[in-house]
Amino acid sequence: MNEKKKKNEIWEWIKALLIALGLAAIIRVFFFTPIVVDGESMLPTLDNLDHMIVNKIGYTIGEPDRFDIIVFHAEEQKDFIKRVIGLPGDEIEYKDDVLFINGKAYEEPYLVENKAEVPGSLLTENFTLEDKIDRKTVPAGTVFVLGDNRRESKDSRVIGVVPIDEIIGSTKVVFWPLNGIRIVK
Repeated sequence: MNEKKKKNEIWEWIKALLIALGLAAIIRVFFFTPIVVDGESMLPTLDNLDHMIVNKIGYTIGEPDRFDIIVFHAEEQKDFIKRVIGLPGDEIEYKDDVLFINGKAYEEPYLVENKAEVPGSLLTENFTLEDKIDRKTVPAGTVFVLGDNRRESKDSRVIGVVPIDEIIGSTKVVFWPLNGIRIVK
């Protein structure tokens, strides 16, 4: 009887472990996944090698919002992390380091630190959407993205607009390194 009880207990542990692994796989595939920041294109908001959690369900039920930080499939079978600047139908222009969307000036508080490092010169070069993608507005089903480190970012100014169906999800939570745990905006 003792031997049978021992086998039952082992079987219960195996079942519990398999269920836990199955749930972890489902959560990772459908809901949340980790990503590591690779490079300096989002400085100072995100540091190289920051570990983040990507929310994969937000855009299955909704659309990206302006200024969301998103993760998307890019060229070279690599995922990029950038900030959404333009939504479908938007006209985008940078003039004298000021972002204009549909003719309205927008503040970008996440760039204040970077702008302070380049006094007297532009952080973001002057351009219109037409200069970069040969279109007056962001096409339907796409977004225009930029890195926060405007001088060192491979973003929509180079790769073009990002199809919304290539977006993996949004990210706001840095969970590693431990001394850098934070929510980013």
